[in-house]
Amino acid sequence: MYAWNEEQLMIRDAVREFVEAEIAPKREELEFGDTPPYDLLRKLFATFGMDQMAKDRFTKTIAFERSAEAAAAAGETPPERESKGEGHDPSLSMIPIIELCRYSPGMVTAMGVSMGLTSAAIMSKGTIAQKERWALDLLTLDKIGAWAITEPNSGSDAFGSMKATARRDGNEYVLNGSKTFITNGPYAETIVFICKLDEGNLPEDRKVLSFVLDTGMPGLVQSKPLRKMGMHSSPTGELFLDDVRVGLDRLIGETEDSPSGGRDGAKATFSMERSGVAAMALGMIEKALELSVAYAKERVQFGQPIGDFQLIQDKLARMEVARLNVENMVFRYIETSRDGVALTLAEASAMKLYSARSAMEVALEAVQIFGGNGYMSEFQVEQIARDAKVLQIYAGTDELQITHIAKDLLRR
Repeated sequence: MYAWNEEQLMIRDAVREFVEAEIAPKREELEFGDTPPYDLLRKLFATFGMDQMAKDRFTKTIAFERSAEAAAAAGETPPERESKGEGHDPSLSMIPIIELCRYSPGMVTAMGVSMGLTSAAIMSKGTIAQKERWALDLLTLDKIGAWAITEPNSGSDAFGSMKATARRDGNEYVLNGSKTFITNGPYAETIVFICKLDEGNLPEDRKVLSFVLDTGMPGLVQSKPLRKMGMHSSPTGELFLDDVRVGLDRLIGETEDSPSGGRDGAKATFSMERSGVAAMALGMIEKALELSVAYAKERVQFGQPIGDFQLIQDKLARMEVARLNVENMVFRYIETSRDGVALTLAEASAMKLYSARSAMEVALEAVQIFGGNGYMSEFQVEQIARDAKVLQIYAGTDELQITHIAKDLLRR
């Protein structure tokens, strides 16, 4: 794949029209008015039938899993899944991400954590009953989800520094701990809480477990939105758990001995999140370049448009190279996903590392081209520069991506 096909272009243009009509006029409100993005996201889903498509996919998945369970119980050969990639077009999810990021990357973060990371944690390891209870509402955005792993003293070392605990008490678990930098934390109705099972053993020897919580549970406190540098349209908060009691039905998979373990489940969501960063970066790069080219044509200094100066041309050329490279990464991801081939952790890390750095570099060059105007919040390049920085931090820092890539190379 080297370009969008005709059908994909039609979808892109329709989504772009929606974004420019419904979201672009509310950019200031989303950025500075503490307006949650969820109603706009639900309108996007309803307009393009994304909620119904999610329901249809979910119904099909559950039907398959029920038939597989029945076959296994009867000692019969379970039905085969669809062939790799059949019926799945990854571009349908990537295009809205790219288009939203042209104006409001934070909305993608809010959407991705809710219908992506949170629902994926349940869909990948949960029982059928748990999927029906919580996952469908997340996939359709009927409810907002949060995936809680980061703690005040744990960033890149999420598991090693994790202090949140689950302790058995009869037929229940008692959860304690705090989480920070949690996307959708202030408004989440469904929360996947990741912690360690405290059996009196050393923290480094403890199992990692994931529980599903509902807002309003006794002992669960969700903070107000935190102030931050960028991604203002993505509410971020803290969670505090003080003796929150849960039953086995809220332990994802309803077993402490998942074949893959809680760590692997969390790492799988990291890979998915890192792949999405490239699509986010592409939207931001496209918009920054588009704004910079237009400004270079109209801004006159020393009697001529600044686009006539070679130093400005060099910046624009480098921005276009970055756009092409990130676009090609996105195209490759779409092709591999369509074939049912998952990215390795190293591939996902390489994709995120390059695209995040490129988005930041392009955004800062856009500010430089705009000069003093680029430093003012009324010009969109200022927002893009603030928003781009977090791509190098969340879902694993640049430094962590380098470590993953290098370790994979050295193991070969």
